[in-house]
Amino acid sequence: MISITQNIALRKITEQDVDVLSNLMSIIYPAAYSFLWADNGVWYINEQYSKANILKELKQEKANYYFVLVNDEIVGNFRVVWNEPLKNQQILNLVKLHRLYLHKNLQGKGVGKAIMNWLEKEALLKNYKAIWLDAMDAKQQAFEFYKKLGYQYHTHVFLSFKLLKKDVRKMSQLYKLL
Repeated sequence: MISITQNIALRKITEQDVDVLSNLMSIIYPAAYSFLWADNGVWYINEQYSKANILKELKQEKANYYFVLVNDEIVGNFRVVWNEPLKNQQILNLVKLHRLYLHKNLQGKGVGKAIMNWLEKEALLKNYKAIWLDAMDAKQQAFEFYKKLGYQYHTHVFLSFKLLKKDVRKMSQLYKLL
């Protein structure tokens, strides 16, 4: 268990947690992102949070996958990939924030900010120079959250998932120098 603050902690996700993670995301993801999808995000959840995909992500080298706990209750997930390059970026030693999903009741309560502050400190301790992430432009709240934390625009990509609505496919890549 990693203590972030007095009431916020991270707990490593293990192979035994696959069902817990999948069930958690069937609640968290649709509340935030269902509007992006023709099927309300069912395909995405079934794809990204399938047992096979979770096990694959857990085995990835130089990646950490955690549950986010507030007052000992699982309220989200957080995944980091260490030493993950950002295309067309000359900075070496980059960390990718791959996922940070929190239950909607916790948004705006400082949990995400506390986790991001912890990530920055960890990255500096490990001699990383920057953190980068993907943020859906259509999810303005998340996009603005990262901008407030000092992340700046690098480039964007357009996602090609068939069930993703065409007008919300833009995803910006943001980074922050440490």
